[in-house]
Amino acid sequence: MSDEAIRVLIADDQALMRTGFQMILDVQPDIEVVGEAIDGSDAIRHYERLTPDVVVMDVRMPAMDGIEATRRLTALDPPARVLILTTFDLDEYVYEALRAGASGFLLKDRPPEELVAAVRVIAAGEALLAPSVTRRLIEEFAKRAPTASRDELGELTDREREVLVLMARGLSNREIAGSLFVAETTVKTHVGRILGKLRLRDRAQAVVLAYESGLVQPGD
Repeated sequence: MSDEAIRVLIADDQALMRTGFQMILDVQPDIEVVGEAIDGSDAIRHYERLTPDVVVMDVRMPAMDGIEATRRLTALDPPARVLILTTFDLDEYVYEALRAGASGFLLKDRPPEELVAAVRVIAAGEALLAPSVTRRLIEEFAKRAPTASRDELGELTDREREVLVLMARGLSNREIAGSLFVAETTVKTHVGRILGKLRLRDRAQAVVLAYESGLVQPGD
């Protein structure tokens, strides 16, 4: 195992699920599962001891669920990077988990290679939102009035606002580049500046702010 391997902590109350995830991840040359947790409290204890790069977190667990555990882990300095695994794309906890600071979501019924790819994406500091989960989030935003101030977006240029809107609609950097007729590297630069100016950790937080400020309206 390389010293540069992505170190992963798995938190799930079902032993068979933990074992399955470990088998999928441990065979990758660049990923190492360093610990397993049986609930949210256990995940926090293991995280503080092991400081993994990514926490693969089930939402529904006894004692402390994945949402509260995510909220506490992302409040640390530096904040944990959490990949939420959910059984259903209509899981009522998805919105709250994103608000709690999760960096990505993946449905448990997806192919193993998608779990591997998701861990790599989040370890690299990016965010990952499955299309079905993104749709669920938009539905949830549609039920809520804007809660953040547009003033928070005041530092953005017109082009950065444009990129943020497209991010919130679920477009990848490549798709944004095609839409704006610019290079993908240019989009990456814009995304980095947006996150820096708004003091956000990743793309997932940017999507939340875009909807909560009213910059993007569900159904636009």
